[in-house]
This record gives sequence, C-alpha cells and structure tokens, in this order.
Amino acid sequence: MNHTWYVRTVTDAARARIATARLAAECGVSPVERTRLVVALTAQLRQSLTKGGTWIVTARPGEPSRADRLTVELRPADGRTVWHASAARVPGTGTAPTGHVPDDTATLAEALFSADEDAGILLDKLDEQHALVTFHREELHQTNQGVVALHAELDAAGERQRELFAAEQKARQEAESARGRLTFLADASAALTASLDPDAIVRLLPDLLVPRYARTVDVWLFDTPDVMRRTPPRPAAAVVAARRGRPQYAADHPGGLPGVDDRPPSALAPDRPLLCIPLLTHRATQGVLTLTPPDERWDPDDAVMLIELTRRAGIALENARRYEHNRDIAETLQRALLTELPVIPGMDLAARYLPATSGMNIGGDWYDAFRQPDGSLITVVGDVTGHGLHAAVMMSQLRTALRAYAVEGASPGALLTRLHQFLHHLRLDLYATAVIARFQPGVPELTWAAAGHPPPVLRTSDGQVHTLDARPGAMLGIPLDQEIADHTAPLPPGSTLALYTDGLVERRAQNIDLGIERLAHALSAVPPADLAGDLDASADRLLHPLLDDSEHDDDVCLLLCHVHDQR
Repeated sequence: MNHTWYVRTVTDAARARIATARLAAECGVSPVERTRLVVALTAQLRQSLTKGGTWIVTARPGEPSRADRLTVELRPADGRTVWHASAARVPGTGTAPTGHVPDDTATLAEALFSADEDAGILLDKLDEQHALVTFHREELHQTNQGVVALHAELDAAGERQRELFAAEQKARQEAESARGRLTFLADASAALTASLDPDAIVRLLPDLLVPRYARTVDVWLFDTPDVMRRTPPRPAAAVVAARRGRPQYAADHPGGLPGVDDRPPSALAPDRPLLCIPLLTHRATQGVLTLTPPDERWDPDDAVMLIELTRRAGIALENARRYEHNRDIAETLQRALLTELPVIPGMDLAARYLPATSGMNIGGDWYDAFRQPDGSLITVVGDVTGHGLHAAVMMSQLRTALRAYAVEGASPGALLTRLHQFLHHLRLDLYATAVIARFQPGVPELTWAAAGHPPPVLRTSDGQVHTLDARPGAMLGIPLDQEIADHTAPLPPGSTLALYTDGLVERRAQNIDLGIERLAHALSAVPPADLAGDLDASADRLLHPLLDDSEHDDDVCLLLCHVHDQR
C-alpha cells in the first residue's frame, strides 16, 4: 500500500517527515537506516520548500518485487520524481504500516521526542561503533607495535648476522694472512739455513723480503772487511738497535709494533719509516737489518714475522761463520797431514785426495808412505768414520801413531793390530779402516794387511788384475780383541798396486763389489807405458771413469804404487 503526503508548508513537511519515520519504524527498518532515510528526506524537503509549490511524498512499504525494502520518493505535483531513496527492512520485525499522523500539536511534540529517541539510539550505535573502532584501533596498535618490535628484532638479528659474517670474513682473512706469513717464514728459513756461505746469506735477504715485506733492505755487519773501510753513515735507529739489541722504528708517527721501540724519524731518510732489527747471536749482536716499508707502514703481525726471520738469519749467519772457521782449521790440518810422497828408487808413487762434494768437505780419509829402518817402504790408506774437524784430528793421531809404531820394523798386520789397540784404548766412539802394504827392496813379493777396508787391487806386469781379497781384520777401534794377519802376493817388476778408500768404489745406487770391479777394469785399461812413464797422469785417468758423476757423498783417496821393470 502506497502512502502519499502533500507538502506546501513547513508544517506539511514536518508531518510528512514524521509520517515517513513512523512508517519506517512500523516496517521494521533499523534505527540507523531509518534515521539516514529521514535525514535525507528532510534535506530534500528543505530544498523543495525554498522553490515553492506543491510537493508530493510517496512511500511504498512493500512492493511484490521489492518487499524487503521501504522506498520513498519526492516529486512536484506537476512533474517527475526528483529524489528517491530506500531502506532495508529487517525480516520478521515491525507491525502493519499505517503511516497515519494526526493533525494536532501533541502529535508533533511526540514526534519530536521520538526523533530524539532515534537520535539517542543512533548515538548509542555510534558509541558502540566508536568503542569497536577504538578496540580494533588498540588491537591494530598492539599489532603494529608487535610488527615494529619484530622488525626491530629482525633488523637486530640481521645486523648481528652481518657483524658475524664480517667477523668471520676478517678472521678468515687474518688466518689466511697468518698462514701466508708462516709459509713464507718456513720457506725463507729453509733457504737461509740451506747455505753455509755467509755472503750468500746476506745476498739472499733482500731477495726474500723485497717487494713483499720491504721496499729496500740494508744489511750492516760489524765484523766484515767493509767495516775497516770507509762506510756510509748509518741511521741513528740502527746504531741504537746495535747497542741495545732491540728493534727500533724511526718515523714521524708511532709504529705501534710489538717489541719495537719508537724513535724520531731518521735525519738520513726523514720521509721514510725505518725498521732496524738487530742480527742477534748467542754471544752478541753481529749486525743490523734496516728495512723500509713496502707501503706506508708495516702491519704488526708482519713486524713480528720480520723480527723472527731476522733472528733466524742471525743464527744462520753464526752457523755459517762457525762452519767456515771449522772448515779452515780442518783444511789447514788436512793439508799439513797429506804430505808429499817420498822419492823411492825403483818405484813410483802417485796419490789423489778428493773431498766430498757435500758437507764440510773435510773427512777422515788419509794416505801416507814412508820408509822403515830396514829400508822397506810402508804405504797406507785409511778412513776414519765421520766428517769434520773431529775426524780429521783422529786421522792425524792415527797417522802419527802408525809412523811411531813402524820404527820398530813391525809387519803390516802387527802395525794394524797396534793401531786397533790404540784406538780402542782411547774410546772416542770413532772407528777406522785401513790397509797397509810393505815393499821390500829386491824382494818380488808384497806383504799387506787390511782392517775393515776395501781390498787392494794389483795389476801385474802381464796385464792381469787381481783383487787381493784375503780375509781382512775387523774395523779398528771396535770393542773386540783381534790379531790382524799378514798376507803376501807375488810382485813381479812392472806391477802396479792400487790402495783406495770406499768413497772411490761405493755409491748409493751401486754395490761396492761392482765398484771394485769397475776399478779393476779401469786399471787394466791403462796402457803399461803410461803407468811406467807418468803415474800421476795415470791416476787422473783412472779416476775419470770411476767419478763420472760430479758429486760424491764421501771423500775419495787413491794411492798408486808402481814397481819399475829393470829389464
């Protein structure tokens, strides 16, 4: 059923407004929707009254096609609809709509109070919505606070992770740098200690340090010949390092290097930092190493490594100088012991001594030839175990003892027995081998004896070569009582006897028996005329095929004895 109201005056408009509100309430429209509908209608009526004329308000509480809504329209009496609105009806609520509004003052007043009630309901709804909005705003705020805190935690965790990653990268770089320094220190130390030449060690230091750890390197040694000559002035920091035995850093800024004293910049190089490290030994400072940095300054860890390398260089220099000193003593002693061979009528003698190509080059190999009181010729080749000054001194004692014992005219076996007792009595933990051969004038027979020594090789005048391998005695000096026996062999004129040490016939990759066979073959290959005419040249010719390699680990001693053919 449609409801229609004619509006010409303000009172008509108020009555139409009240009727519409009541109709909406009767139709079950919610207070909020009812208020919204009435407010919109009131606004349209206010505009219509300003235009004048008659306006018609029509309300349709329920059409078959739109039974769930209340529709209100406004139009002029002579025109089409200019405004319409609708409000939803709540199913199952309301009463039968009448839309009747009595025309009296009491009804209008009651409608006014009813409008206040609707306004109160609307305000309550607004309060509820405001409270709900406030609640959700608080929840949203709490949620935002949680999100912000979560973001802060995530940012902090990310920052910690970045810091840990940076620390890990730094630690990895430091470990890699430390590994590089240790590798360099090990390689440099091996190179320094591999040389026993002090000059070579001094030349090696700049090659090792430039340009990785220093731009320039200056080595100042105190006891070199250069000190006696006029030398360039040294930085004050180097002089202080030499006096105090502590590293000094001279620059216009503190170095902050561990174990290093800071000093003002050097007047000789004011624009360059200098690191002066003393070359220390167990006894005193032997020099100063002065470095300039490859960049602006040194890393503290690099400085520690440089100090340690300089310490090792000082030890290497001290060892090299001690080695040179001992070598000079031993060489002097050995040259004094390897005297010239005697001139013997009816015989030629030739000797060769070659020191080992590695080590101190001083060993215990020796040879000697001298006459006994009865005119016999004693020839001997011996070998003291070990190398160095100790072995050379022991060799000297054996040589002297042998000459003393030979004055009594003893045979080769008896002489070796006396040497064995002599060496065993000394108990020096040194042993020796030796072979002695005696030549008697006018007797075509050789008497010989050996103690732990390679057998003599005899070439007779017919060109045959014999290895005199009769059973020898044991090494001299071992804890064993022994009587070393004499052996004899025919010695026709034109014969040549070779006495030698194991360094001539023994190699690491070769059996000593094979080496003796090579010696015998080489001796047989020497022409008889060479042996009789130039025994020294024959000795060189004999050594050449046996020492075809340039290096040998042991000393080499060879003594050739050639008996003239009187025919």
